[in-house]
Amino acid sequence: MARPPKCRLVGRKPSVTYFKPRGIPLRDLEEVTLTVEGLEALRLSEIEGLDQDSAAERMGISRQTFGRILAQARKTVARAVVEGLGLRIEGGNYKLVSHHPQDTI
Repeated sequence: MARPPKCRLVGRKPSVTYFKPRGIPLRDLEEVTLTVEGLEALRLSEIEGLDQDSAAERMGISRQTFGRILAQARKTVARAVVEGLGLRIEGGNYKLVSHHPQDTI
């Protein structure tokens, strides 16, 4: 029996949950999904500039798990941009927490 996945700690709830290419109606658009913890991994790594050890600690997971989440998030976003797909941000296994006052919405 597989071990249940550990809940990831996320500092912000996404304020925007969908991106789409301009000029393509939603009904004609294929989409990919980015998990909320994937978005958090991108935020910590790319926006806050944290190294993987520090970001993993903030999310309450191992560095290896953080690396896997980040790699999948980057692939999902890149695919959406390169192939002109809709990008839905939802789901995952996460818990909202506030690490710093500026992290709250």
